[in-house]
Amino acid sequence: QVQLVESGGGLVQPGGSLRLSCAASGFTFSSYDMSWYRQAPGKERELVARITTGGRSTNYADSVKGRFTISRDNAKNTVYLQMNSLKPDDTAVYLCKAQYRNTWGQGTQVTVSS
Repeated sequence: QVQLVESGGGLVQPGGSLRLSCAASGFTFSSYDMSWYRQAPGKERELVARITTGGRSTNYADSVKGRFTISRDNAKNTVYLQMNSLKPDDTAVYLCKAQYRNTWGQGTQVTVSS
């Protein structure tokens, strides 16, 4: 069974940091690109960051460049999103997506508020 399980979301103050994790199972994780998306209430889902199979290539939405870092550990079948200098506009449900069959996780809520 193919599964993506996100964790690490929560409530954080502006300027704070969070690290999201996405644990994958049911497919050969190391063979597929992975991505993080987010969706805020009333807004379309948007791509936040993408990482290639070996982790050598990454790309980011302009709104998070310099603040967020995507990484992966193929030995642990996990992809991460380190989020620093968080802003209220970063508030959203963050979802992990695998290139394998365009599989989505269930999402984790990130709320940035004082």
